[in-house]
Amino acid sequence: MKIVIIDGQGGGLGKAIITALKSASADIEIIAVGTNSIASSAMKKAGADIAATGENSVIVNCRKADIIAGPIGLIAADALYGEITPAMAAAVSGSEAVKILIPFNSCGIIIAGVAENSSLSQMIDETVRTILSLSRQK
Repeated sequence: MKIVIIDGQGGGLGKAIITALKSASADIEIIAVGTNSIASSAMKKAGADIAATGENSVIVNCRKADIIAGPIGLIAADALYGEITPAMAAAVSGSEAVKILIPFNSCGIIIAGVAENSSLSQMIDETVRTILSLSRQK
């Protein structure tokens, strides 16, 4: 199973997801894709098996992914302060992978029905539980 974690900016969200996944299941393979080298490096240091950087890496790995996880902005062109290109957003949203997206209101996307009082830690925990559940099904 190919699990792709995508993040931008400093890679903090991706790093937190990878750290939690690796502590829950050491045998899970994670491909980290950063929109920039700082994000990629942070996720690699957190324990990702493979790390790649940039638009083409997002596009290629989305085609191969079974699960994609990251911030909700991955599906919106120009999100993450302009780091998500239209091609990246199309690759993520068009992928056949299951997408587990963490709703940050700072991306300008508000998901109705999502508890506004959920902490980042709670959202990461839910993301990890979902990924682990899906990875055990295959």
